[in-house]
Amino acid sequence: MLDFGRSEDARVQAQLDRLSALSVPQGRLGLATIRALMERLDNPHRKLPPVFHVAGTNGKGSVCAFLRAMLEADGKRVHVTTSPHLVRYNERIRIAGDLISDEELAATLEEVLDAGEDLAPSFFEVTIAAAFLAFSRTPADACVVEVGLGGRFDATNVLEADAVAACGIAALGIDHEAFLLAPEDGVPKEPMARIAFEKAGIAKRGVPLVSMGVTYPKEARKALAKVAKSASARLIEFGPDWGVDEWGGYYSESDMDLFPFTDVALPGEHQFLNAGLAIALLRHQNFVPVSEDALISGAMQAVWPARMQWLGDGPLTVLVPDQSVRLDGGHNRSAGEAIAKWGASNSIHLILGMLEAKDPLALLGPFCDQVRTLQVVPVPGHDSHSASAFGENAIPRSDLEDALLNVPSDDYPILIAGSLYLAGEALRLNDEVPT
Repeated sequence: MLDFGRSEDARVQAQLDRLSALSVPQGRLGLATIRALMERLDNPHRKLPPVFHVAGTNGKGSVCAFLRAMLEADGKRVHVTTSPHLVRYNERIRIAGDLISDEELAATLEEVLDAGEDLAPSFFEVTIAAAFLAFSRTPADACVVEVGLGGRFDATNVLEADAVAACGIAALGIDHEAFLLAPEDGVPKEPMARIAFEKAGIAKRGVPLVSMGVTYPKEARKALAKVAKSASARLIEFGPDWGVDEWGGYYSESDMDLFPFTDVALPGEHQFLNAGLAIALLRHQNFVPVSEDALISGAMQAVWPARMQWLGDGPLTVLVPDQSVRLDGGHNRSAGEAIAKWGASNSIHLILGMLEAKDPLALLGPFCDQVRTLQVVPVPGHDSHSASAFGENAIPRSDLEDALLNVPSDDYPILIAGSLYLAGEALRLNDEVPT
């Protein structure tokens, strides 16, 4: 089930209601619909400032946050489209630094929905068409575009080589198996190779394709390299071509650059690698000059809600006044490994809510014996796992407030995780709506 969002603006809500009525025809693959929709809108994707296009299983949103922060630290005006939203649909479209206004959002969605009414576009196709249409009408220096699902058949892949400054592939893992591992002739059979194949589908002729290289399994790295070669894209890999050393410095083998960013704004060791990927994307393109100082300051200023975020004082955290509360939208094993590594020396009280379509133990597995108490809550508005899916020690609670009120009063931190939709609910309840 998709989260179409709710809006206090009646004009926006009228268009969100139209969005919620859309469905994806079963078995439909390809870019034909988004291309037809773009044609009717006078091809706004061909009128964008240079685009940084980012795919991946985990971390692609963080990479986009670093890209935006680095570009803006250099004084650039930046359009951004990411998904999903946490609280308001407007979060998906940021125009020259600001979230799209309700007035512009309502008008743009209406224009796109009217233009494509007989094409039966999907929710995401309409969203991307609306984002690109809005971007095309406001001057900016760069666009940052996050892939929604996969890469090869993702609606964002309507972008053409002339519009793209660089493509990036963040961390890879197994997720969305029903779509990304669906049987198909002529594609890799090994699961991680197939995942890499799908993500690398954003590669464009003559456009740098920057990857996390040696961090991938051998079969994934090989598949990605094969796609890059077939697309005539210049592959730039973590390891042989760029890297991040143990002190947080970024280096490039091609020009022996070495400069420090000893801290990053987003918590977790994996964020140094995400910041490094953003730097590599900016260093290996020639469309948008960015100073070294901006790269460093951007790494330390990026904001990306619900990714290992400490919740501030608010109506939700007041329920546990003497304990800290962390929030993360992670929902697969790779995310669990990153979160568990952050808390390797700590025990935590874990509050989980996970969509029914996700593997209930994938996120939980890497925590081993770090979990002191485990409470399971429903994800509002979505089909989600019951406590029984998480083992005999999992305790069901009616909602986040109920769970927090039942956390033991001690010195151990609390982590809310398992779904970005649950994370959005936590932010809404704590009055921390992203801006």
